[in-house]
Amino acid sequence: MRQQAKKSSKIERRRINKTPSISIIGSGRLGTTLGRALNQLGYRVQAVVAKRIAHARQASKFIGPGVEAFDASRLDRLPPSDLILITTPDDAIGEVAASLAGDKLRGGTVRGTTQKPQPSVSSGRVVLHASGALSSAILTPLKEAGFSVGSMHPLVSISDPAAEPGIFRGAFFCLEGDAVALRLARRITSDLGGQSFSLKAADKPLYHAAAVMSSGNVVALFDIAIEMLMKCGLTKKRAAAVLLPLLQSTTASLVTKSPALALTGPFARGDGATAQRHLQALNTNDLDEALAAYKLLGKHALRLAAERGLNRQAVDEITGELQSALRGTDK
Repeated sequence: MRQQAKKSSKIERRRINKTPSISIIGSGRLGTTLGRALNQLGYRVQAVVAKRIAHARQASKFIGPGVEAFDASRLDRLPPSDLILITTPDDAIGEVAASLAGDKLRGGTVRGTTQKPQPSVSSGRVVLHASGALSSAILTPLKEAGFSVGSMHPLVSISDPAAEPGIFRGAFFCLEGDAVALRLARRITSDLGGQSFSLKAADKPLYHAAAVMSSGNVVALFDIAIEMLMKCGLTKKRAAAVLLPLLQSTTASLVTKSPALALTGPFARGDGATAQRHLQALNTNDLDEALAAYKLLGKHALRLAAERGLNRQAVDEITGELQSALRGTDK
């Protein structure tokens, strides 16, 4: 048994030390951008899989030459890559893991030839999924089949399917999984110019909620602000153009300052009269979502203002006004 363990360990080290070959399951924005970035770094991206073959072919062209395209019904024909990267939506990861762990991948029909099952064929191979909310536990069928498993979630917003590979440079990647999978995930992160950190598996949903709060929800809040300016007579395009420099200056402040010190506006100053005028304007213009967001975020902004030294009387007075306004609009 010791000799077999040593042999497996050597196989794992050899696979990790050489440039890994990769198959990507999921041809969305993340999968194709990540595939293209890794391909440009010298990783051997061998295959890409999508529900529809047309999407897989489109992604393979974007990633680079020599990448085979497969539809989701042909997972049994994937090449024996060192790394399988699952970048599908979260609700498909479990199904993909179960399919990959089946007899076909572990020794059934491979590339059109019938082979006897080889229990050790997955030794040293790694499977990583890219979900922020799920842990590597979703890949348990693959772990039981002999794969090393983990999760590698980049904290980066990819809204364009043709995003440049440099988008990962400087980004943080949340990594979790077993030792071999983590070793490869750290190498990939470093090669992409990113930084990594790890969390307990149980903390991933809260971590991902924080990511959504600082990215997706900020986009939603920005759209609410656009709607408010449209009530003032600006076009949607003009409203976005007016607000973007303000958002960019706020982000720039957060690079060098804590949230409390970066906070500006009436809550930072303790300007209750201005806050009351805002509330009245939001009520008058029937902007219910904007009003609810203003009140809830205003209460948190006041806590930040108190942290930076705003006098307690001003904080309490404005907080009370916001609480009254919240009760008055509860439905």
